[in-house]
Amino acid sequence: MRGEILPALAKDPGYLKRKGMERIGGSDTNPVIRQKPGGGNALGRVKFLFPNSYSIYFHDTPSKGGFAREKRAFSHGCIRLSRPVDLAEYLLRGDSTWTPEAIRKAMYSEREKYVRLPKKRPVTIGYFTAWLDADGLLHFRDDVYGHDARLANELFDEQTVEPVL
Repeated sequence: MRGEILPALAKDPGYLKRKGMERIGGSDTNPVIRQKPGGGNALGRVKFLFPNSYSIYFHDTPSKGGFAREKRAFSHGCIRLSRPVDLAEYLLRGDSTWTPEAIRKAMYSEREKYVRLPKKRPVTIGYFTAWLDADGLLHFRDDVYGHDARLANELFDEQTVEPVL
């Protein structure tokens, strides 16, 4: 809000309308703004909410070209999906009312629709900066969140290591 939207709004009073956004509350210095659903929404056509203390969720994106880039840490903390329709179909596979056609129709509507799953599904998010591919080739990526340094500190801090005799 402070880094992008408020500066853009100060320069261009029509910014919200042009971006499909609307003010829904707050004050002049701390407004509450949402982007309306639809094709121009930065979250794409669907988002998948799950309980967590960081307000992270999975979402579609209208910017599909980003998936081809090696460096993809451009989001604001949520997780963009390359195939959100497949995830929706998988999660709703036990409900006969949610056919692939019904899912697409809901996603391409200009109205929000909340769908609650009949049973909870576990969500585990892995963050890897090194891994082996199917051919055994080792890959490395930048640690954009700094987790490797913190983990190395915990694992290799001499003060926390006690000998086992």
